[in-house]
Amino acid sequence: MSGAPRELTLYLRRWCHLCDELIEALEPLIAGQGISVREIDIDEHEEFEDAYGEHIPVLCAGDRELCRHRLDEGAVRAYLLESRA
Repeated sequence: MSGAPRELTLYLRRWCHLCDELIEALEPLIAGQGISVREIDIDEHEEFEDAYGEHIPVLCAGDRELCRHRLDEGAVRAYLLESRA
């Protein structure tokens, strides 16, 4: 994956406290790693309602789900190592 842009996608709802907590915990993990986070508010994108509904936040790397509800630090760290290779 070296050289490819690295982006995570976070499916969330703006009013969700778990979403806020995940973002807060994620930021120091990815700081300085050259990773962007694309936030998709499922209240504004109803096409994701069936997939995620109340099961948010969901953090993905491409089609790969890294975690849902709470940050899985181990999964994010593993992605960071893999995506540097």
